[in-house]
Amino acid sequence: MKKRKPSARKQRQAVRSEASVPEPNRRDVMKIARNGLVGSALLGGGGLWAASSMRAFAAEHDLTRVGQGEPAVVQIHDPQCAMCSELQREARAALKCYESEDLLYLVASIRTEEGSAFAAALGLPHVTLVLMDANGQVSEVLQGVRDRDELKGHFDQMAPRRG
Repeated sequence: MKKRKPSARKQRQAVRSEASVPEPNRRDVMKIARNGLVGSALLGGGGLWAASSMRAFAAEHDLTRVGQGEPAVVQIHDPQCAMCSELQREARAALKCYESEDLLYLVASIRTEEGSAFAAALGLPHVTLVLMDANGQVSEVLQGVRDRDELKGHFDQMAPRRG
């Protein structure tokens, strides 16, 4: 049996479909390279931010820092408690007036073994700030939500105010 030759119409369609896929030119290659570099920079920056955030989170929850020569404000905290979150916002706002060397802010989360043990050793519930001297001795306990201005007054007694 003899093969049929494709019709002129089918030949034109085949030529059109081949022509519809353009060869990449220099401009297209440069766009791809630019987009790749921008994407890499964004991913790298996001990675650095995430790593920095994790280090800060870990340092803030490191209760072994208590009594190491710096006065500390330790919040006994439940991450699922709205009042604890409010106290944390107010405490952080009040602490912005101090250098990190003047006052250390730590979180004793009752959802962790270390935080729960810390709270139990002092016999204190969450929604509590424990003000400790440089030797790790409790100097004051503040229970319940307090506003930043009231907290500043307590923090002023612990460390010199800067700013």
